[in-house]
Amino acid sequence: MQARLLILTKQAKDKAIETKKFFNKLKKRTPKNLDVQVAQIHEEVFEKTNCMSCANCCKTTGPLFVKQDIERISKYLGIKPVQFEQQYLRVDEDNDWVLKKTPCVFLGDDNACMIYDFRPKACREFPHTDRKKIYQIAKLTQANTAICPAAFDIVERMKTSIKL
Repeated sequence: MQARLLILTKQAKDKAIETKKFFNKLKKRTPKNLDVQVAQIHEEVFEKTNCMSCANCCKTTGPLFVKQDIERISKYLGIKPVQFEQQYLRVDEDNDWVLKKTPCVFLGDDNACMIYDFRPKACREFPHTDRKKIYQIAKLTQANTAICPAAFDIVERMKTSIKL
């Protein structure tokens, strides 16, 4: 997995123009069964993907934390939400709550999440490749191809499987 991660960013960058064009076409000529096709590709790729062997998302990026996330996690940790914010979070340039640093402080040495059952919604949904109308989050999906090998594989399979 480490070898794959070393080349992932370059692969995503090399395919960036092609990927952007694909999503632009997808937006203009959306197949009727797009959501079904993407869901099937997502499922097939994740059947062969072991996130625990990677955890690159947790090591290189941080999720957004919404109020519900902060309340749920702080309750689990037995601290007040304001303490959680002060200890772990900062407000970014978009005025969103994000982790103060990466890798995620809740990522264990074994790549397991110490707050897995209570993790933020953004973590639960990452890499967002099972969303309906995926063309609406094209920029996010394309950015995630440089972080997540599964997202990269899903987008590449979409390019060859979805006829436009």
